Amino acid sequence: MSLQAIDFVVGRGDLRQHKLVAAPVPDLKEGEVLLKIDKFAFTSNNVTYAAYGDEMHYWDFFPAPEGWGRVPVWGFADVAASKCDAIAVGERIYGYLPMSTHLVVRPEHVKAAGFVDASAHRAQLPVPYNRYVRAAADPGYAPAYEDHQALLRPLFMTAFFIDDFFADNHFFGAQAVLLASASSKTAIGVGYMLAQGRDIEVIGLTSAGNVGFVEATGYYDRVLTYDKLTSLPADLRVIFVDMAGNTKVVAAAHHHFREAMTHSCNVGNTHWESRSVMTSLPGPSPQSFFTPKQLAKRAKDWGPGGIEAHFAPAWRDFIAATPQWMQIVRGRGPEAVEAVYLDMLEGRVKPNEAHMLSL
Repeated sequence: MSLQAIDFVVGRGDLRQHKLVAAPVPDLKEGEVLLKIDKFAFTSNNVTYAAYGDEMHYWDFFPAPEGWGRVPVWGFADVAASKCDAIAVGERIYGYLPMSTHLVVRPEHVKAAGFVDASAHRAQLPVPYNRYVRAAADPGYAPAYEDHQALLRPLFMTAFFIDDFFADNHFFGAQAVLLASASSKTAIGVGYMLAQGRDIEVIGLTSAGNVGFVEATGYYDRVLTYDKLTSLPADLRVIFVDMAGNTKVVAAAHHHFREAMTHSCNVGNTHWESRSVMTSLPGPSPQSFFTPKQLAKRAKDWGPGGIEAHFAPAWRDFIAATPQWMQIVRGRGPEAVEAVYLDMLEGRVKPNEAHMLSL
């Protein structure tokens, strides 16, 4: 093919390094499909993907030149060419994509609802990230809410299963859930789920400038600034949820609650430069939450169709509530992508902003 593809790549050793790489789109082999990437969401969750790129194999999904990585994102693409009889040119596809203009996939297990990319380099990677949804057959798809789906569905899926994991473990005997980085979209999703009839207090921790925004969501029983953490009773039995990887906040929470902390859960790492291995903390050892693990457990527990049956109603209700606190900001072209990437990396994005991008 004579098509030219563009990849936005970042330094695996220094996330501030970035550049555009152009290359011809390869000729398709039998069974392959070329996706033309239309638009993708970029949130703090994608910074976490980059921060854990090696440890969690996020760099492995979309190969890049040595020393560089393509940050995974969620978004929409159109089938530009197909050598797979089951996938037609022009189909709209939702799923896990690189920050690029094109992606070649090898569809297998093709069904009306979607397919799995069976490209050899993805064979050992978590299946949920390899699944692609055919928009025309997705009961939850609405063209007017494409941006909401790309921005929030992956994050809300994580929030949904965090809530489910806690409930599945009887909330570890806690009286309250304490969410650090309470302004993050994943934390808001967790707060929303916990507010749906769970008999447990939801406390948000955030910076002084974000208190009003977090309170306005209506999903938290209490909102505190980080310096007020120690105003909470030290004997309050809490689940601590770390959304940002801020080691100072994690240490402060552990040293304050000590054995009253019943579970410590790490979800994100937007404070990517402060990553360190924390040892000898009082209370329970921090445990990383990995959505596919809980999803796989529930797929077995709930049987065929069970995940969607449980998730879809919660997702629809959550989306109906988002316009009050989320402002979608759209950007197109390399300069827009670069600006949002660096702003997100440096923590300069306002909590009510949600960015949709296109190369």
